[in-house]
Amino acid sequence: MKTAVEWLVEELNQKIHIIPMDKWDMIRDIVQQAKEMEKQQVINAVYDGMGTNFDPNMGRARQYYNQKYKKD
Repeated sequence: MKTAVEWLVEELNQKIHIIPMDKWDMIRDIVQQAKEMEKQQVINAVYDGMGTNFDPNMGRARQYYNQKYKKD
């Protein structure tokens, strides 16, 4: 499954020829921040969907994210 941030990265990579090279380090940093934010949003959504504030469920929510989206 492709996330919105992964889609964005693909789009940016297709535009590599029109984005100045000196901007790519900044773009890479922004994308990394967006990936971390998106990951936490997915984990929180799964946790909230469990309907309880039971701490072990946060571990299950992280496990769901890793199984669904982790590529490495």
